[in-house]
Amino acid sequence: MLRPRSVRGITPYTSEEVYDLLAGLYAAPARPRHADGTAELIETILSQHTSDTNAERAFAALADRYPTWAAVVDAPTGDLEETIRSGGLARQKAPRIQDVLRSVHVRTGGYDIDFLGSMEPSEAKAWLQELPGVGPKTAGVVLSFAYGLPAMAVDTHIHRVTRRLGLIGPKVTADEAHDVLEPTIAPERVLGFHVSSPTAARCATRSGPRAPAACSRPSAPQGRCSSGPPSASRPAAPGERRGRPRARARAPCGPLAA
Repeated sequence: MLRPRSVRGITPYTSEEVYDLLAGLYAAPARPRHADGTAELIETILSQHTSDTNAERAFAALADRYPTWAAVVDAPTGDLEETIRSGGLARQKAPRIQDVLRSVHVRTGGYDIDFLGSMEPSEAKAWLQELPGVGPKTAGVVLSFAYGLPAMAVDTHIHRVTRRLGLIGPKVTADEAHDVLEPTIAPERVLGFHVSSPTAARCATRSGPRAPAACSRPSAPQGRCSSGPPSASRPAAPGERRGRPRARARAPCGPLAA
């Protein structure tokens, strides 16, 4: 299935072997469980083609301006675009966010998608990918970060790293890589694999002030990481009480009133 063959008797690493190697360099990420998967979905859309910092800033602005998901849907698209401009590509993301929320409302009668957490991962991914503009990466992020489901999310960093390590074949696309990689690693390791792989790539290729924080410990050899991924406090979503930050490995977000 588009898997690389051994070359000159050298067999590529398996996903499990890569995970075991990374486990010695990183703290295992805690499994997050958020009260609002819809917030995770919207912030994941905001994170596309930008940094987590910009996505967090854009989501915080959205949460400050709109009290409910319905208010986001009813807002003039131009106003929403201005609100999330710090996240980049606002002209594309604003109508996409509204289309996604409208579709969720049509299909569920509200904005709560937490029922996905009790579904089989394949069924939950299929449900999410029926939403406008939602592909396998977005679906994987939402299901793994919001509900702890073993759904592989492959971004450009993971695609590049796994191809270089021979975990996937050279002709496997990023979209195909989700289904190729997911069965190769134990379900409880999927999230850790997603979190540690891209950071390992950055540690291996950067040093000095541009290196990730996880690479900067004095006790770590140059270009290697020995600390766990940094955690962040999720900006409170509209309708959520402030003052209860959640620790997680990527950009956080809390429940938003329906």
